[in-house]
Amino acid sequence: MQQTLKVKSPYNLEIIGEYPMDSFSSIQEKISRLQHAQRKWKKTSLKTRVEGVRKALDYFTQHKQQIATDISQQMGRPISQSPGEINGLLERANYLCDIAVESLSPHLLPEKSGFERSIEREPLGVIFVISAWNFPLLVTVNSVVPALLAGNTVLLKHSSQTPAIGKHFEKAFQQIGDFTDLLQHVIIDHATTGKLIEELDIQHVVFTGSVSGGQQILQHTAKKFMQPQLELGGKDAAYVAEDADIEAAAATVVDGAMFNSGQSCCGIERVYVHKKIYDQFVSRSQQIIAEYRLGDPLSENTNLGPMVTEKAARYADSQVQAAVKLGAKVLIGGKIKQFSKGYFYEPTLVVDVKQNMELMQEENFAPILPVLEVDSLEQAIGLVNDSRYGLTCAIFTKDLEKAKKFAAEVETGTVFMNRCDYLDPALAWTGVKDSGCGSALSHLGFLSVTRAKSLHFKKV
Repeated sequence: MQQTLKVKSPYNLEIIGEYPMDSFSSIQEKISRLQHAQRKWKKTSLKTRVEGVRKALDYFTQHKQQIATDISQQMGRPISQSPGEINGLLERANYLCDIAVESLSPHLLPEKSGFERSIEREPLGVIFVISAWNFPLLVTVNSVVPALLAGNTVLLKHSSQTPAIGKHFEKAFQQIGDFTDLLQHVIIDHATTGKLIEELDIQHVVFTGSVSGGQQILQHTAKKFMQPQLELGGKDAAYVAEDADIEAAAATVVDGAMFNSGQSCCGIERVYVHKKIYDQFVSRSQQIIAEYRLGDPLSENTNLGPMVTEKAARYADSQVQAAVKLGAKVLIGGKIKQFSKGYFYEPTLVVDVKQNMELMQEENFAPILPVLEVDSLEQAIGLVNDSRYGLTCAIFTKDLEKAKKFAAEVETGTVFMNRCDYLDPALAWTGVKDSGCGSALSHLGFLSVTRAKSLHFKKV
């Protein structure tokens, strides 16, 4: 009897979809079809691949409302915000199409008498993409589009919370022109995922998820000497300097902490504020947080949806309560709320925190903003770096030189000035420390889905 995956709404806990799970034999069959398709797809011109991917992107425009509804129903983001993720997908995908020819063209070396030398980029084959639920379109497009443009095919495992989005990607990219089976979606459990990596003929793994999940992926890929691309989250920090625009900084930081109910790997999870403007920043942040409206994610009036699971809400609450016991103070929020059986966490502002609290060290993936007062830029840099994560950080200042000093010394893959929680597709998306390895987006994103091939021709 075939097993099924039952997906529950985070808002009302009702089953909103049942999906048949793939058997190991069906996965083998899908990979076989992907291999066959890839041998033909890689031989097509890059121009044809770019044109095909652009045409496939029309699917997301044509089905925008249904995709947005599926996002809101399956992971709980308010419907007023879900369509924005489709816009982000199109922005990233179209930019990657724009730069594909330049990024994937052979690198010609300086002329050497009697020789012709170049370095080409070869597709890897079948790429296994393991995607996440919190930004189900954006996380997935980061690897799917460059993989296809480079001449690979894709086996996609979307999160068990958002399989509908995996199906949308399959419909969009499975057939491009005369080419079929370019992307196959599978629904499998963790054990089957590991077995697939170790035993079946795939050439690369891209994983977005937890640190522990990334460690498990590494164990599986090590048996094949594959180097996976891993994006494992963060504990992203912001520093608000004494010369910052307080209104803009507070609005940006609060949004960076609260958007998507705080369920963002690059959301702001701790903020350091210079003592000269600390009180003003805290006061304005509290006012902004008070304006959030919790409720049904399918209601246009809601701007903060439920946590994805009860477990997620309770873990976030445990961090806040532990901090309070150690002397921290909750100015607003700090409680679990239930609407229609779903679990929400109130948008929360915490002060009087200490750097060694779990709230300041471990990712909570929740709408919580802890604020710590600092004396200087140097102190802020030290506290930003006092973390096992290193995905992004931000500085709010009018002084460009101060921002450059900050950027030179912090240990993160991306440094923002006067903004946060945004991926510019022209820039590499990468992390250090426990935030992962490898790069997505920009021209560097094509490196992880290709291999170098050197041509060294002697003319006779």
